[in-house]
Amino acid sequence: MSPRYRVMLTEQERNALETFTRRGKTHARRFIHARALLLCDAGSHGPAWTVADVAEALGVTNRTIEHLKKRFVEDGLEAALERKPREKPPREVIFGGAFEARLIALACSDAPEGYLRWTVRLLADKAVELNLAPSVSHMTVQRVLKKTNLSLTSASTGKSRRKGAQRL
Repeated sequence: MSPRYRVMLTEQERNALETFTRRGKTHARRFIHARALLLCDAGSHGPAWTVADVAEALGVTNRTIEHLKKRFVEDGLEAALERKPREKPPREVIFGGAFEARLIALACSDAPEGYLRWTVRLLADKAVELNLAPSVSHMTVQRVLKKTNLSLTSASTGKSRRKGAQRL
């Protein structure tokens, strides 16, 4: 069974949370976490509600309250109110706008000799050959072309013309 954490707020922390929840504008998540800490307070001035009662009253899960109590006990008040920072940095963008633009320009150009038109596999191989990227999957090429609404099978790979209104 997971360890249970007891929230014991000092008088100063309790006053800070009460003024925080009575202020006008604040993020909903911070407000709910502040209210949960006040309700879970097992100190001399706190109501010491159970986790299930707090979760039901605030419309969150029991697990949320347990994690909040754990963060408060281990890391302090500010850590409990703020979002946990990311452990992993976001992934670097490999295929950005410049890659997409050059790939589309390549797809709009004439097909290589011996081929009637470009295929996604041909485009992927040519992109690697031209050093647009170290390696490119044919599915990446397909996604880029689909995102830009570019069809390799139509007669014209340019933007389609607007059709006039039909006569009645």
